[in-house]
Amino acid sequence: MANIKSQIKRNKQSEVARQRNKKSKSALKTYINKFEETIAGKDKKAAKDALTQAVSRLDKAASKGLIHHNNAAVKKSRLTKKFNAL
Repeated sequence: MANIKSQIKRNKQSEVARQRNKKSKSALKTYINKFEETIAGKDKKAAKDALTQAVSRLDKAASKGLIHHNNAAVKKSRLTKKFNAL
C-alpha cells in the first residue's frame, strides 16, 4: 500500500475510473447482444433500431477513449454486415 498522499489519492481515482469503465463496457456489450438477439429473431424493424443504438454507443465509447476508434469501426462494420444479410 502506498505511503505517499498523492499516490493514495491517485489509487482512489484509478479505482473510480476502473469501475466507471467496467460499467460502460458492460452496457456497450449489452447493446451489441440485444442487436444479435433481434437479428436471430428476423425482425428487420427491431434490428434496425437495435443497430442504431449499438452504433451510437460504439461511437460514444470511442469518442470517450473507452475503446479505440478503429475497434469501434470494425465492430460497426460487422454489425452492419449482419444487418444487411438479414
